Parts: sequence; structure tokens; C-alpha cells
Amino acid sequence: MKISALIENTSAREDCAGEFGLSFLIEANGRRVLFDAGQTGKIIENAQVLGIDLGGVDAAVLSHGHYDHADGFPSFFKINDHAPLYVRTGYDGDFWADRGDFIGVSRALVGSDRVTVLNEERFDLGDGFTILSYAHLEPSFPIEPFGLYRKEAGVLISDTFEHEQYLLVVEGATRLLVSGCSHRGIRNILRWSAEEMPTHVLGGFHFMMVPMDDTAYLDAAANDLLAFPVTYITCHCTGLEQYRYLEERIGDRLEYIATGRVIEL
Repeated sequence: MKISALIENTSAREDCAGEFGLSFLIEANGRRVLFDAGQTGKIIENAQVLGIDLGGVDAAVLSHGHYDHADGFPSFFKINDHAPLYVRTGYDGDFWADRGDFIGVSRALVGSDRVTVLNEERFDLGDGFTILSYAHLEPSFPIEPFGLYRKEAGVLISDTFEHEQYLLVVEGATRLLVSGCSHRGIRNILRWSAEEMPTHVLGGFHFMMVPMDDTAYLDAAANDLLAFPVTYITCHCTGLEQYRYLEERIGDRLEYIATGRVIEL
């Protein structure tokens, strides 16, 4: 299994541009799936640097309805004329941050004939790729909105992120669970995935808004992550300071993936 980081906030290579956002190309069982596309289309240039032909991608998945994961897809569609984009119902919501910014997906993406909207809790893409939502399951830990909202009838309501979905990729003994931001809580997601316990978890854990003087929160998260037999590959909204703190506690079972990195599992 091969993971290529096409976009992340930081870059591991001088010839690849980073931006606040996320995009992975995941290759397994002869299939190529694009998971998220960043916010500006920089994945196109980065893919060229890495020698990746995005025209050969078979399918695409959007983790949730925020611009920094979604708005690179119109650029992707220009160079790939066939890959369907799978989104979760509600992906096109009216989403806002407490700083007063609209953070939903580009309206150019909404209603595109390339978009397939899923209502299922589980959708089989074939060749070991499965989209999961867990939307019907109760959380063990509170879902922290961290200042993120959806607007309904002109009123801002704390988002509960039912528009979020995840990708399970199975190849041989490797079981990779991919999450864009884990807005519903990485600790909840690990419990929800227990029946098909992954060997690896990839994505953002949304700890960047946890203040570093609240180490009890991060200590509890680290202890919980260590309780699962999982290797963690994180990035983006985990936050660099928070990542370094967690790394001291989790050790070699936690690593960071930046733009331009390629990992084989």
C-alpha cells in the first residue's frame, strides 16, 4: 500500500508547495483513490513533481464539507474526466468558523455531475476500499466543535459533523483507516472502528485548537490512543505543537506526514 501526501500545511520537499489543507493519493490492490484535494488545486503541480498522473485516479473521496479539503476538486476534474467523487450527505452545508469566515465547499462543486452523494453508513468501492460514516453511532466522548458552526435559518449552531466520512483500505494484513480531520473525535472513531480494527490510522486529529496549557486533554488522548494496537500517521489539524507533545508520549507509534512524503505500508 502506498500513500502520497499531495497537500498538507507543511512540506517535506522544497519543490512541493504546502497549503492549509489535506490531500492523499492512496494506492492499493491495483486501485488509485484520491482522498481530499486541498483548497486551491496545488495538488496538480505537486503530483507532477512526484511523478504522479492524477488522470489515472479511479475514484475520489471527500472527507467532509470544508473548503480546505474540497476546493481543489474542480482543478482535479479538469485533468481527470472519469473519477467519481463520493461525498457524504450534508457536505454542501452552510459552514462557518467563529472568526466569521464561510468554510464550506465551493458552490462550483455543489451539484456537479461528478459528485455522488452517499447516505449509506457503509459503501464498498471495491478492491479493498470502503467508505464508512459511523453517523448513526453514539460518541463515547463529547464531540468538540472548537468554534465551527453550521448556519440554519440564519442562526449559527455548533456543528456535529454528520457530513464527515472515512475511508478504510485493506491490502493483505494492512488495514488503513483514513480521516480528514476527525471532527467527530479520533477517540470516538477508534471505538467505532473496533469491529474492523485498523493497523494504521492516517489523517488530522483536530487537536490544533487545544491550548497547550490544557495538557490534561492531550494526556488523556495520548493514553487512549496508546490503548489501541494502531500506528498513527497524522498531520494538518492536529497542530505542530500538539503533535510534538503527543510524540513524546506515544513515541514511534506516531509520525507526521507532510506534503511530498510518500509512505509504503
